Amino acid sequence: MPEQKIGTALAEIAESELVTRRGRFRAVAFRDRFDEHEHLALVHGDVLATPSVLVRVHSECMTGDVFGALRCECGDQLDAALDMIVREGAGVFVYMRGHEGRGIGLVAKTRTHVLQDEQGLDTVDSATALGLPVDVRDFGAAARVLNHIGVRSVRLMSNNPEKIRALEEHGIEVAERVPLLAQVDQHNVRYLTAKRDRLGHALPHIDDERASGTFPR
Repeated sequence: MPEQKIGTALAEIAESELVTRRGRFRAVAFRDRFDEHEHLALVHGDVLATPSVLVRVHSECMTGDVFGALRCECGDQLDAALDMIVREGAGVFVYMRGHEGRGIGLVAKTRTHVLQDEQGLDTVDSATALGLPVDVRDFGAAARVLNHIGVRSVRLMSNNPEKIRALEEHGIEVAERVPLLAQVDQHNVRYLTAKRDRLGHALPHIDDERASGTFPR
């Protein structure tokens, strides 16, 4: 499909077929009116025939998504969400660029890693110690591309209640939150614990895995 201009919803959009090792997707590349980043939605199956579509809105994380960094669960969540969508037979994966380090960028995120490794600060305190915001992500573009695709109600794969609130504020009904839990180990436990205790993410399995003796040490 040739590139289109999309009136009031999105600034630019282009669509094509994308064949991956998991199967076929419709790739919807788009740029929102309100930011300079180009994002990507992968649509699998007949989402218009599904009352509440399985959806993942995934924030860009180069270190985790591309290089498999173990200090976060981002790469594991990306893989798990795509697998779940394919198993379901229909769903949408929205990849949000410009969300690196919850919106502070790759250079700043790398600086926070130094403070975490050398001073023992968590993901929240390492950002504020550098005078940076904890989370400046905007999910409006994700809501607008879902609306463009025709998805109004979603079963959202997320552990973050703020992401639910953000999508609902932009007119997307979240009919259900589907947990997306990654395995806890010695590399990511501090990060996941901070997300649970400082940012309110629903991560009950941290203590469950420790109690059951399955936590790798």
